[in-house]
Amino acid sequence: MILSMKSSIEQLRQLAPLAGLSSARLAELAEIAHVEHVARGADPLAARPAPQSVFLLAGEMLLFFQGGGTLVVVGGTEETMHALNRQKQKVARARAISEVDLLTLDDELLDILTTWDQVAAGADGAAPIGSAFSLGNLRNGAFSHLPAANIDELLKRFERVRVARRDTVIREGDEGDFYYVIESGRFQVERLVGGANVVLAELRSGDAFGEEALVSDAKRNASVTALSDGKLLRLGRARFNELLREPLLRRLRFEDAAEKVRRGALWLDVRYPSEYQYDKLPGAINVPLAEVRNMFAVLDRSRSAAAAFLFAARGFQVWLLEGGLRAAEESL
Repeated sequence: MILSMKSSIEQLRQLAPLAGLSSARLAELAEIAHVEHVARGADPLAARPAPQSVFLLAGEMLLFFQGGGTLVVVGGTEETMHALNRQKQKVARARAISEVDLLTLDDELLDILTTWDQVAAGADGAAPIGSAFSLGNLRNGAFSHLPAANIDELLKRFERVRVARRDTVIREGDEGDFYYVIESGRFQVERLVGGANVVLAELRSGDAFGEEALVSDAKRNASVTALSDGKLLRLGRARFNELLREPLLRRLRFEDAAEKVRRGALWLDVRYPSEYQYDKLPGAINVPLAEVRNMFAVLDRSRSAAAAFLFAARGFQVWLLEGGLRAAEESL
């Protein structure tokens, strides 16, 4: 039988991969990491998903290695600061000599945490990691797809801007200049419809805005106003394109895209329905850009790139068809 309970910051701090993390980051991790209580005689390493690391916090375990040999490990010792299933010699199976407490962490999560916090600690002039780069955002947002080199540059290039309540950060109709991440405060997105301002969304710490105009080379089609005093991290157009836009816009030739569709991927057409109905690809799904994120109107140009960025920034596996529909027509 396995029972589960929340982990503590002190328990996490004792583990080798987490020893260098900040107290704030450990507190975030403690909210989602759970300790499993396993009965004596069980093999708690059996049937575990491959990309996980399992740590022994308390109790005694017997490890059986592939090719022969065994090792008894005791929770709270130096040996158990490292994952049980990440030994130099591969573990074939295990047995709990006593009742044991285990902590399991996704390897992907460990990579994200150590990469961001280590890079931030060593980056001169970097914006401190705070709620703008919360664990949830790093796991599922645009930042989760970035290589370490881009993270390093991002943290150096972000500029912190203080805003006061009622300040307008972005004005509808202006040229796109910056990408923003909210570090603190509340912000309102609104657009002029029929002569009246319509509120589209409220944004909070960790949310980003301003990317669509930059991706599409279009004017701002919504305004963003501060509902409270706050802090923003902003990135200029050139740096945004270099460090965020390009890494997320993965392009495919039509032949490669068609092969992915044959294997179960979907064509997504982000044009107006009136455009879609005349020259759609067989099996394509029509999701106009306005519906991808309904706070923005459908843009006149580069809609595919804008939609691809929005999907990729939210953790979807997405590719941009190189050459657009013209390339598809030439290949059919």
